[in-house]
Amino acid sequence: MMHLQLIGLAAAIAVVSRLLSHPVPLDCSWQTRWHRALTAFVVPPLLLLATAVSIITMGADSAYLWEGRLSFALSTGFLALAGGLWAYLVWLALKTQRELQRYPVQSIQTGAATVTGRVMDVPAVFSAQVGLWSSDLIVSQGLLGHLDEAHLAAVFAHEAGHAHYRDTFWFFWLGGLRRLTCWLPYTEDLWQELLLLREVRADQWAARSVDTLVLAESLLSVITAPLMTTEAICAGFSCAAPHSRLAQRVDALLADRPDRASDKLGSPWQWTAIALALTPLLAIPFHH
Repeated sequence: MMHLQLIGLAAAIAVVSRLLSHPVPLDCSWQTRWHRALTAFVVPPLLLLATAVSIITMGADSAYLWEGRLSFALSTGFLALAGGLWAYLVWLALKTQRELQRYPVQSIQTGAATVTGRVMDVPAVFSAQVGLWSSDLIVSQGLLGHLDEAHLAAVFAHEAGHAHYRDTFWFFWLGGLRRLTCWLPYTEDLWQELLLLREVRADQWAARSVDTLVLAESLLSVITAPLMTTEAICAGFSCAAPHSRLAQRVDALLADRPDRASDKLGSPWQWTAIALALTPLLAIPFHH
């Protein structure tokens, strides 16, 4: 019975923590919004996964045969679902990368700098980083003909921000958590918030090397429908967040004192919350 109660307690904590952490305050800094949204999104699924792992490791509760088997079956099913989901996403990512490899790698001149990327011979205006840990720059011929060199440099600086933060890799795993726990409250709202903040962070990275006004003009110029059907390994300049949030990105760029994104992985309270989510694993050594 103890294991079944542990599952119920973990699910209740996951739901309540989501309810208490949403909505993310909009009057704080972009960096604080990022940490709060990421913590609210990641901690509940981690608690559920850690609980499932601990129950499977401890085995079925022999004192309560029926309840022990039920809790073991629920935990096994949840982890099997998670493993199957990420296996599917890996297959989808590899398939997408193979399809993109048929496009040639070209050197693109943007003023004084030269950028290397794969060019898709399509008229749509599009650019993105696609891949996992090591992502490739993918641009369309339509983008190259749509923008001049200065605005192209701004777009490529934004994409360099995605590459610097390894956004395609981290959002691959976050996207899996999104699908795995879509039944939790506010999963989709937090996901859209993270996509927006990811783009703001890449904008702010680009603003270190290009003019913010030029970057804002580029953003306004290339709003278009995405070409990529999978967002798991794609970080695009204009299509990752809903168009209704365009104003927030432009405002962040044109702010008198832009809140620059830092390279810190997280704040102390964020790591504390993650550590608390993993506490079910501590019960394993004390199980009899």
